[in-house]
Amino acid sequence: MVRKDAVIIFGDTFTFPDGNAATNRVYTFAKGFYENKIESFVICFRNDYVETVEGSVDGIHYYHPFNQVKRSTSFFKRRFVKLYKYFRAYRTIRSINHDHTIIAINLWTNRLWVQIYIYFLGLVFRTIIIHEHSEHPLREYQKPGIKNILGETKSYLGTRLCDGIFCISKYLINFYHERGVKDRKLILVPSTVDTERFLNKGLPPLPYEYILYCGSLTIQKDGVDILVDSFERVSREFPDIKLVLLGKGDSLSEESDIKRKVKELDLTEDVQLLGQLSRTEVPAYICHAKILALARPRSIVADAGFPSKLTEYLSSGKPVVVTKVGEIPDYLIDSEHAFLSEPNNAEEFANKLLFVLHNYDNALIVGNKGKRLTETTFNYNYQAKRMVEFIRSLNQHLSPANRM
Repeated sequence: MVRKDAVIIFGDTFTFPDGNAATNRVYTFAKGFYENKIESFVICFRNDYVETVEGSVDGIHYYHPFNQVKRSTSFFKRRFVKLYKYFRAYRTIRSINHDHTIIAINLWTNRLWVQIYIYFLGLVFRTIIIHEHSEHPLREYQKPGIKNILGETKSYLGTRLCDGIFCISKYLINFYHERGVKDRKLILVPSTVDTERFLNKGLPPLPYEYILYCGSLTIQKDGVDILVDSFERVSREFPDIKLVLLGKGDSLSEESDIKRKVKELDLTEDVQLLGQLSRTEVPAYICHAKILALARPRSIVADAGFPSKLTEYLSSGKPVVVTKVGEIPDYLIDSEHAFLSEPNNAEEFANKLLFVLHNYDNALIVGNKGKRLTETTFNYNYQAKRMVEFIRSLNQHLSPANRM
C-alpha cells in the first residue's frame, strides 16, 4: 500500500467544523492541503461538549479527543477525561501515522504545555512542528515588569519547540526576526479565504437592505461600538437601512456594552443582533448585504493580525468599508479595492458609509476590484501550495531530533 502524505492541524484555539475566524482559517488550510494531494486531519484539542466527536467534511477528517457529548455530574470523571484526552490524541495520531506519512503537525495553541506535548509527539512520530501565529504572542503580556518577562520567555520557548512558524503578517515576521528566529523557519501566510463559499448566493436571508458586520461582538478588537455610533449617523439619512450584527461576544461584558449602546442610541429597531450562525448560513448574509463594515480600532491585535472576515467580505464583491489598521493598507487601496477610514473615528467611518450609499454604482465597481484579490493573494489554494513547499523545504533541512 502506498502511504499518502498527511498534515495534522492540531489545536485548542479553534472549534471544528463550525466556529469563528480561526475555524475558517483552519478550514482553508485543510482544504488547500487536500486539494494539493496532502491528506488533512484536524484534531480539535478543546474541552468542548459536542454532538459529533469524529467526522469528515469536504475530505477533511476531524477528531475531538475530549470525546464528551455532555458534561458529567462527577467531579472526578470530569478531571479524568481532561487528562485522558492526551492519550486519545496520541492514539489518533498513531492511527493516522499507521496509514500515512505525517509530513507536519500544524499547531494552534497559546499554551506552553500543549506546545511541549506536541514537541514530544513530533519526536515520537518523527515529524516536524509548525506553529500558527495569527495574533501578537505578547498581546496578554503588555504590562511592564514580571508579566512582560513571562510573556517574552514563553514566546522564546515556543520558537524553540517548533521547526517553523506560519505568520499572518509581516509585523510578526519582523517580531520573530528581532528575536533571533532564522528566516528559513518563517513564512508569511496572509488571511486565506475559500471563494467558492460565496459563489451561490441563494435567496436574500432578510426582507430589508442592511449594512453587515460579521464576527465577534467585541469593542477592543473589532470596534463594534464605533460601528454602532457610525450607523446612528447613517440611519438619520437612510432610515430604511438596518445594521445587522452576526456573531457573539468574546466576553459577556463587551457584548452587554454593545447592546446597551444600541439601546441608549434608540436603535433597537434598526440594529439587529442575530447571534452566531453556522458556517453554511453566513455566506448568504454577506453576499446580500448592501455594505460590509469593519471599524477595527488601532491596537496591538490590529497591528499584528489581519481579519479573516475582511477577506470574506471582499469575496462577495460588495462594497467594503474598513479602517486603516495593521497591514490592511498594504493590501487594499482606498477607493480602489475598498473604502478605508481612519481608525477610532466614528464620524469619518460614517462619512465613508454615506459616501458608498450616495455613490453605490461606483462602489460596486470598487467591490469587484477587491474581489479579484481573493482570487490571487488571499486564495486558499494558492497559499496552500506555498505552505506545502515550505513544509517540504523544512523536511529537507531539519530532523525532529535536531530542532535546538
